[in-house]
Amino acid sequence: MSANKTTATKMDVAAFIRSSDPKKVEDSFTLVALMERLSGEKATMWGPSIIGFGKYHYKYASGREGDMCRIGFSPRKDKFSLYVLDCDEKDQLALVKDLGKVTMTVSCIYFKKLADLDMGVLEKLITLSLERTKVKWG
Repeated sequence: MSANKTTATKMDVAAFIRSSDPKKVEDSFTLVALMERLSGEKATMWGPSIIGFGKYHYKYASGREGDMCRIGFSPRKDKFSLYVLDCDEKDQLALVKDLGKVTMTVSCIYFKKLADLDMGVLEKLITLSLERTKVKWG
């Protein structure tokens, strides 16, 4: 089995944010503050472009295992990527519908700017994801 490409690094989060798209800098620092408050964890770089908070160890039935951040985001060139666990569950899907202008995949939500989101709904979604990750992976 190949090694996981996304692992925690010692890269400086603030320096990474300042080097990203200038239109995303303020929103990125706002997300860092929000996620640090909700998770109780300091921001850490995961791989070259994901800002993560906390970590958990997973092991799939296939035998693949590794560590990943409990929640995270990345200020990608076109859109932000928000990484949460199990956002395909019914209650989280309902929250995503109320979140604002987003698109999504199984565990990733994409948006252009925080102004497009309902921040109260975002907090609920992140909190629920943190709770689910703890229940599922410890």
